[in-house]
Amino acid sequence: MKRKNLMTILLTMTLVSSSLAGCSSGASQTEPGTEAAAVSPETSTPETAAADVSTDTGSDTDTAADTQTTQAPMYPLPDAAEDAGIYVEPIPDISDDFIRGMDVSSILVEEKSGVKYYSADGTEQDVFTTMAQAGVNYARIRVWNDPFDADGNGYGGGNNDLATAIELGKRATANGMKVCIDFHYSDFWADPKKQICPKAWEGMTLEEKADALYEFTKDSMTQLLDAGVDVGMVQIGNETNNGMAGETQIPNIARLMNAGSKAVRETATTYGKEIKVALHYTDATDFAGLDSIMYKLASFQVDYDIFALSYYPYWHGTFENLQNVMANIQDKYGKETLIAETAYCYTTEDTDGSGNSVNEGDLIDAYGATVQSQSTALRDVCAVASDAGALGVFYWEGAWITVGDASADNSPIWEEFGSGWASSYAADYDPNDAGKYYGGCSWDNQALFDAAGKPLESLNTYKWLKYGTNAEPAIDMVNAPAVTCNIGATLELPETVDVVYNNRALNTSLPVEWYEEQVLNIDTAKSGTYEIWGRILDDAADSDQPTEVSCTVNVEMLNYVANPSFEDADTSMWNVSYEGDKNPTDFQQKEADAHTGEYAFHFWSESDMDFSIEQEFTDLAPGTYELKAYFQGGDIDSTANMELYASAGDTVTSEAFTAEGYGNWQEPTISAITVTDGTLTIGMHIQCKAKGWGTADDFTLNKID
Repeated sequence: MKRKNLMTILLTMTLVSSSLAGCSSGASQTEPGTEAAAVSPETSTPETAAADVSTDTGSDTDTAADTQTTQAPMYPLPDAAEDAGIYVEPIPDISDDFIRGMDVSSILVEEKSGVKYYSADGTEQDVFTTMAQAGVNYARIRVWNDPFDADGNGYGGGNNDLATAIELGKRATANGMKVCIDFHYSDFWADPKKQICPKAWEGMTLEEKADALYEFTKDSMTQLLDAGVDVGMVQIGNETNNGMAGETQIPNIARLMNAGSKAVRETATTYGKEIKVALHYTDATDFAGLDSIMYKLASFQVDYDIFALSYYPYWHGTFENLQNVMANIQDKYGKETLIAETAYCYTTEDTDGSGNSVNEGDLIDAYGATVQSQSTALRDVCAVASDAGALGVFYWEGAWITVGDASADNSPIWEEFGSGWASSYAADYDPNDAGKYYGGCSWDNQALFDAAGKPLESLNTYKWLKYGTNAEPAIDMVNAPAVTCNIGATLELPETVDVVYNNRALNTSLPVEWYEEQVLNIDTAKSGTYEIWGRILDDAADSDQPTEVSCTVNVEMLNYVANPSFEDADTSMWNVSYEGDKNPTDFQQKEADAHTGEYAFHFWSESDMDFSIEQEFTDLAPGTYELKAYFQGGDIDSTANMELYASAGDTVTSEAFTAEGYGNWQEPTISAITVTDGTLTIGMHIQCKAKGWGTADDFTLNKID
C-alpha cells in the first residue's frame, strides 16, 4: 500500500484505548430463523439461574492486570459538528467508548481479487486507515476451522481461516482498532439454518468435540496474541439460535460454549489482557424466544459477558422492539448487550451480476436506497443501542464490494480467490446451500464503499454520532405514489407527494407537477400500467436539476367490494343475518375450500338454514355495474333457494345458482345494475335443508359504464 511507511511509523505508537465490548457473527445469505432447541430446566428460576451462573472455568480476568498502555486515539473523534454532504442527527449522550465497529472479514480476498480502496480525496490508501479515519474503532473478523477442500480450494466468503484472521487483525491493530474474533466453529457459514460440524470433528463424542473446540480456541487465541493482534472480544459461535458445531440440544451447546469460554479466559489470564466473551443470536422480533434462550443459558451455567444480536431493519422488527429486547437482557439477566451485525443499502443496483440480498421490496418506511438513508439507518441503530446501554454496534461487511467489471463474468475471480459469498468448491462441505447457489457478493449494495472502492459519505457516520453534521436541508427521497383508474373513468393524479428530507424533522408534503406529454399517453379506455414522471414544486423546481418523482398508474376494472375474498381479519363491512338461534356461517380459514387465498364464507348446520350475507355502498359513482361471486357446495337438494342479488333504490335484481359439488365453482353474475344516487346493497341469500354445505368467495363489483 502507498501508506506503508506511515503504517510502519504508526506501529511504534502505543495503541488506542477503547472500552471492551462484545463481538458477533458473520451474516448468512438467507434470513435467519429463530427457534431455540427446547430443553426445560426443572429447577432454577430465571432470576436465580442468572445469579448462580458458574464461573469455575479457570478465569481470573476480573483481577488480571491489563498490560496495555493506553493513549489518545490515532484519529480522534470530532469535538463539534462538521460540515458534510449528508445530515447526521447527533446523539449527545453517546459514549466516546461506544463500539463503532466494522466486520472486515472479506478485505484480504477482495484485495487479492484486484479490488483497490481509496481515501475520500481519491488517493489509494489502506482501507483500514480509511475506516479508522472515519471513526471505526473495532474490527470484527470471522474464523472458520478449515474452509478448504482436500485439494486446497477455498470455499469462498473470504476463505477466513486463522491465518487470514491474523493478517487482518494485525492491520486493524496497526490502525488503532481493537479486534473481535468471531469463531463460527464450522468450516463455512454458520447461521440459524445451518451449524455444520467441522470436518475434523465429525464422529466425535460430545466430550471429544468439547476438548477439540477448547484446543482450537486456545491455540487460535495464542497465535493471534503472539502476532500482536489486540483482541478485546471473542464470539463463541455465530448466530447460534438453533445449534453450534453440529449440536442442536441446549445441554450439548452449553458444554461447547463453556469449553470455548474457558479457553478464552485462560488465554486472557496468561497474556494479562481483559478479553470479553460474547454469544451471538439473531431475530429480535422473537422476544419470547430470546428470553427462553437467556433462561437456558443461565440454567446451564454458560460463562459469558455479552449477549450479542444481529439486527437488520429489513428483517428484525422495529427499533422500539429492539430496545425492549436489549433492556430485558440487561435488566433480567444482568448481561451486557451488543449489536453484532447491522447494515442498510445505499442502492438497489446489482453491481456484480450475482443478485442482492436486499432489493427494492425490502426497504422500510422512510428509508430509501440512498447514501443518506444508509447513514440515517446506521445512526438510528446506534441511537437505539446507546439509549439501551449497549456496548456498541458492528456494521457487517462494509468493505465487501464488487470484484472486477460489473458487466463482466467475474466467477473465475470469485472461484480463485474466494471473494464471492461461496465458490463451487463449497459443495464439498455444504452441498445443499452453498453447493447449489454459489456466486458473487450479494452484499455489495450495502457496503460503505462504492463499487470502485471509494468511501461513501455514510462511512463517516460513526465519527459524527456525537455532534452530528452541518448539512443544508435536502430531499433524500420521495415516496412515489401509485394510483388506480377504472377503465373509462377520468384519471385523477395526486396533487402532492410525501417528501423525506435528510433531516427527517423537515418531512412534509409538497405539490407536484406531472409532465403533461406523459399524462396524455395514458389510455384510460383499456387496461394497462404506466409510469409517468413529474417534478416537485419547491425552491429547486425551476433549476436545471429539479427533484423528480414517478407515479405508477394502473388502468383496470376496479372492484368496489371491500374485503371481497375475506382475507382481512376485519369483516365488519359484511352483514350476516340468519333465521333461528344458531348462526350456520363462519369465515373459514381453509385454503382447500377457498376459491382464492385461505379464507371463504362457509356454511353448514344440522338444522335447516336461512341466511344472507350483504355489503352496503353509499358513495358509488352513478352508472351501470356488474356483480359476480363464486360458489361451491353440496348435499343441497332441488328445493333450495340460492341467489346472488343487488338492490339499488326500489329495484332488486337477482341471479339464482345451484350447488354442483366440491371444487365445481359456479359464477353467478348480474350484468346490468343501475346506480343513480350512489347507494347499492349487494349480497347472497341461501335457504336450504340441514347438512347442506357450501362456500362463497371473491365477490366482485365493477363499473362497466
